[in-house]
Amino acid sequence: MSTLTYPEAIGVGLLQGVTELFPVSSLGHSILLPALVGGRIQHDLDMTAEGSSYLAALVALHLATALALVVYFRKDWVRVVDGLFGSIRHRRVETRNERLAWLLVLSTIPVGVAGLVLEKALRNALGKPVPAAVFLALNGLVLLGAERLKRGGTGRRRAGRVTAADDDEPGTDPAIASDHRLTRLGYGQGAWIGAAQILALFPGISRSGVTMSAGILRGLHHEDAARFSFLLATPVILAASVLKVPELFKPENSGVLGPVLAGSLAAFVAGYVSVRFLTRYFETRSLTPFAIYCFLAGAGSAVYLSL
Repeated sequence: MSTLTYPEAIGVGLLQGVTELFPVSSLGHSILLPALVGGRIQHDLDMTAEGSSYLAALVALHLATALALVVYFRKDWVRVVDGLFGSIRHRRVETRNERLAWLLVLSTIPVGVAGLVLEKALRNALGKPVPAAVFLALNGLVLLGAERLKRGGTGRRRAGRVTAADDDEPGTDPAIASDHRLTRLGYGQGAWIGAAQILALFPGISRSGVTMSAGILRGLHHEDAARFSFLLATPVILAASVLKVPELFKPENSGVLGPVLAGSLAAFVAGYVSVRFLTRYFETRSLTPFAIYCFLAGAGSAVYLSL
């Protein structure tokens, strides 16, 4: 039976916290890196091995990353929850917070349903190094395609900070201004962007990457697309993690609880630092560097692992 050491858990925690939010696929990296390193690490971090505790550990690491998102966007979630309950209580959708709340709810439903039906089957069938490498390369093409289509004469703005002229409420808090722009999306558009998360069920496809790409293709700025992606990801990751948390307390996983706790703390810190960095990065920059990295890393890994 494989086990999980403290250094392995902390290393995977740092990897999870970064790659879950960067548009490069956390699951793809969690599968590929152990296979590329080989040896004891490959043995311990093989989620398809019988009796492996790695998958149970990843559950906790995902939960820690989601909690980092909750902490970072805590003020936003207070507004969203207040808007949701206010809308239900008064049976109307009028304010910006109410509209944003229902936009997030409706945009989360498609991936929630697909995850319950397809997640286990896709993970078992494709949760191996070579398929993950192929999908990572495809993830790069998706990101690059979104950037190229955005610039292809559609009138969509390039990555960059939005000026006061772009907002109906200049001078307001940047987060509130971003929420205002997001609520200009129709519910159908929001659901389409949220449904893009279904592609992230394929190991190697990035959840944040495909939702950002979908948002950009719908005319969102990079910074708004990133913000919407992170807000959408939070309830999905939390729900999936909570459903699987009981696996951690099975008798066969009792020996990894200490390392998992250490890895979860690492994932929380890495996730918080990552979201702070990315929300600023996408104010002025694009997905192109991540697209190039994913394609080269995925294609190179697929060739190397196939030889």
